[in-house]
Amino acid sequence: MIVTGYEALCNLGGNIGEIYNKAIAGNIECFDYLEGYIQDENIRIGLIKEDLPAIENPDYNIRCNKLLFKNIKLLKDKIAYLKKKYSPEKIGVIVATTNSGTCEFETTNNKSHFAFSTPALFIKQYLKLNGFYASVSTACSSGIKTFSMAQDLMESGICDAVISANVDSLSKVPIYGFRSLEVLSNKPSIPFSKNRSGMNIGEASAIFIIEKEGHTGTEIVGIGESSDIYHSTTPDPNGVESIKAIKNALRQANLKPDDIDYINAHGTGTIANDIMEANSISKIFSNSIPVSSTKPMTGHCLGAAAGIETALCLKLMDNFDGRLYPHIYDNNYDETLPKLNLVEKDKKYKKCNLCMCNSFGFSGTNAIMIMRKKNG
Repeated sequence: MIVTGYEALCNLGGNIGEIYNKAIAGNIECFDYLEGYIQDENIRIGLIKEDLPAIENPDYNIRCNKLLFKNIKLLKDKIAYLKKKYSPEKIGVIVATTNSGTCEFETTNNKSHFAFSTPALFIKQYLKLNGFYASVSTACSSGIKTFSMAQDLMESGICDAVISANVDSLSKVPIYGFRSLEVLSNKPSIPFSKNRSGMNIGEASAIFIIEKEGHTGTEIVGIGESSDIYHSTTPDPNGVESIKAIKNALRQANLKPDDIDYINAHGTGTIANDIMEANSISKIFSNSIPVSSTKPMTGHCLGAAAGIETALCLKLMDNFDGRLYPHIYDNNYDETLPKLNLVEKDKKYKKCNLCMCNSFGFSGTNAIMIMRKKNG
């Protein structure tokens, strides 16, 4: 399975090139403090400030779809080539989202805005495709689930190619929810620090063209999934099922732990996630593989988190110059956690041909994806 095209949009920039340049430099300044979400509080938010194209059909004219529409426009030439290469019945569309148009529905009462299926249906109809389409909502692991579904669709012959998209815009529902769980921080997120106090919410969209075979692009070589059934919002601190997901991904990729060059951690900066993830990584990789979380730069983008982080991994392999995404925190590592090999900002690394992206969601939904630079 090959990713032959991709684009992204988040608080760091209006395309994957801008996002990469700020992320590789460790820029954590692209946040705003917004009123109107929590009474008497300003919430630190990774807000997208790009001008977004309008959508003529009022059923689709919501922020999530506008974000995706901009991604589509950035990839228009590759999408046009894809449509020439395959019949419209054999190109699938899968979208990861957790919010869709929840906020718009409060004022419009248009049920299309509230439906999770709306972003996938928008892409399908805008691109005049006639094949499989679906939306996926498994909390913060949703993005990698789109790749897993794409793999199944292409292996079964239902699709020859899949357009995978990830999107979430700002919404009161998750902001109130995370605030009630006391995991939302108004300070910069500092994953794996002894002083960590929670996450910052962001918004993002990403889109990927996935083909069964291709001469250029990046291979998806391993996907591992599991489910904790431990707690509705708190992960198992021992990481039993998250470890299983990592092992499943390595097994599918036919790789050993030491083959991985870089791990993009889920790294939310919450007490519970960081305990689980540090345990999971250390029990398989020891302290040998470079690890960083990019959420201090992008915020936690919920249903689009895995998408923006996958796009960052793909761009990292495409542009590798010895640098990896630095782990930005206060340099006070939580010594109660197993030690991780956190990426240093000014350090040079030898290679980045194999990246692993971790994604963990509420209710113990775990998803891991391993990418390899083709011919790398």
